[in-house]
Amino acid sequence: MKTFFWDTVEAASIAWGALKANRVRATLATLGIVIGVMTVVLMVTIVAGLNASFKKQLSLIGAGTVYVTRFPWIMQDDFFLYRNRPRLTLRDAEAIHRESLLAEAVTPSVDTMRPVSYGSTVLNGVFVVGAGDDYQKTENVMPEVGRFLSRQEFEANRSVVVIGQEVADRLFSARNPIGQEIRIGAHRYRIIGVLEKQGTMFGMSLDNQVIIPLGTLMKHFGRRRDLTISVKAAEGVRLVDLKDELTGILRRSRKLGPGDKDNFSINERDQLMATYNKLTAGVYAAGIIIGGISLLVGGIGIMNIMLVSVTERTHEIGIRKALGARRSQVLRQFLIESALICAVGGIIGVGLARLGGAVINQWLPTSMPISVAVGSMAFAALVGIFFGLYPAAKAARLDPITALRKE
Repeated sequence: MKTFFWDTVEAASIAWGALKANRVRATLATLGIVIGVMTVVLMVTIVAGLNASFKKQLSLIGAGTVYVTRFPWIMQDDFFLYRNRPRLTLRDAEAIHRESLLAEAVTPSVDTMRPVSYGSTVLNGVFVVGAGDDYQKTENVMPEVGRFLSRQEFEANRSVVVIGQEVADRLFSARNPIGQEIRIGAHRYRIIGVLEKQGTMFGMSLDNQVIIPLGTLMKHFGRRRDLTISVKAAEGVRLVDLKDELTGILRRSRKLGPGDKDNFSINERDQLMATYNKLTAGVYAAGIIIGGISLLVGGIGIMNIMLVSVTERTHEIGIRKALGARRSQVLRQFLIESALICAVGGIIGVGLARLGGAVINQWLPTSMPISVAVGSMAFAALVGIFFGLYPAAKAARLDPITALRKE
């Protein structure tokens, strides 16, 4: 074992000396490896960053909650198959609340975009949510200051509001907003709470929103709106069972016959994740194919360079074998040389991918797992061993007498 180790160290030293003696050739040989590794690692870095960002944003959708809507979140069929569906109504939400045995919380909600103002400061495009009394449970929203809307305020359709952090910061700066009155559109609302910071989801700031009672929104801004019914499963209940129960309740509520198709959709966040995974699988595949082609070209280049190296160093090989070098030692020397070229190319490729990821991070989230970086360098070395095997075997099989005759 010790002899093998020192033989390997000696072979690596000889290989490194050979590479330094032919810097230009070695550099050109690594280009394909550099491009291949950089392409694969950069693609994985981008997708890993997007995955982490998407999962973080998806976590903001209530865990264990399903959403009953008029249209599905992911439309797999023609839109015209859905456009004539009747709107969901408060009667549907009441039916779920009354009949469901598997739901912990049920709340209808609608939304609209309105200007929000305080004094002379006006914020345009604020997301206004009209919600039912279980909204806090289904969406897991918590007030940081003040309190959330009470059941009495929902039932009485009072003009009270809970605002997001961004709205609070832009309207009131460092002042306490609790008890102040703001305008939403043309109507006045008293602030009773400020939500905890939530961040963004799919490019939309969740802190740029205000929440008012559902009935108040419909009274002030119109009733003909698409309703969403959020249903949180009770502890221990599987979402698939909850969805089956909701389907039966809604079909009865909407008076659908045995042969009628559902005219509503039940959505959950796993649907978004599944669709996202399908999209990123294509990106992964494209990156691997492009990187694989570059590595193949680079590997062929390594093989050609190593064959030239064997031809140029035939006399040297003959001397080494005449002095007692075994076939395995010659084979190991050239394999290490080939692997060393590719490993250096892998290191450079990972470095360039890291630099490219830092630049791309200005627009898209990126993340380079350590395992990917180390794995890419190891794989590059394996590529060198694979494509260096034939030249190394050719060198190892040389007859020492024939090799010594060659100048």
